[in-house]
Amino acid sequence: MPSPEIPGTRAKPRRFVPRFHWELIACGVGGHELVGMEAEHIRPQDRVFAFEREGVRWVRCLRCDSWVPLEPPRRPTCDHPPDRDEIALPLRGKALRDKIVLRLIAINRAVHFLVLGLVGAAILVFAANRGDLRAGFYKVIADLNGSVSHQQQSGHGLLHEIDHLFSLQSSTLHLVGAVVLVYAVVELVEAVGLWLMKRWAEYLTFLVTTSLLPIEVYELTQRLSVLKVVTIVINVAVCVYLLFAKRLFGLRGGAAADEAERERDAGWPALERAAPSPR
Repeated sequence: MPSPEIPGTRAKPRRFVPRFHWELIACGVGGHELVGMEAEHIRPQDRVFAFEREGVRWVRCLRCDSWVPLEPPRRPTCDHPPDRDEIALPLRGKALRDKIVLRLIAINRAVHFLVLGLVGAAILVFAANRGDLRAGFYKVIADLNGSVSHQQQSGHGLLHEIDHLFSLQSSTLHLVGAVVLVYAVVELVEAVGLWLMKRWAEYLTFLVTTSLLPIEVYELTQRLSVLKVVTIVINVAVCVYLLFAKRLFGLRGGAAADEAERERDAGWPALERAAPSPR
């Protein structure tokens, strides 16, 4: 008598290069999505996610399709697993990939919001107390090295930049601080919208990010640094992902094609296509 079929052991890979599975990342972090572990009986209609064979109950993860062998429960809490309309299916395929990537971008934008918010608030505080700060700052520097006048006249160095900052008008400082705070609020709106996977947030993030790329490239040509290179690489990657993977502006079929691809990987039909044979 041939050995019983074990789910996941007979299928041969279709290609040599393995496929990247976002489902494995989600299950590795949050655990499998299993249904039917505590049920006393497994019905024939439950075979898509659970069945028993030779005293072993095989339960399928509804996210990553892994089959987990378990012993039947000694103290079952229900007669049978819930019906399909009672089960909330987890995200799979493209929908899960989009959720992970968009939330990573949202975290990046939330960090931008915190940094820009602190910078904008610092500029406004500086503008309101510039006179007191100027006198105290130069007194401390003069006591430390006595080279304030030399660096001011040379036109270089940190002291020259700070002296130029003190020479700006209060209205200019208030304007700069307000612009920075407005940009921080925009970053916050992007973060919230991307976290909730809103289509309008994808467009907003793409437009804002691409509008700042020329400035970042110019800054990179003026003074090269690792931080600037990393920043521009991340922003370019975000723009490319949103434009091509999310099909913005009607690219590659637009929102309709994006939704169709998501539907292909979601719902019970997708699970049934990969279900084991009913032997």
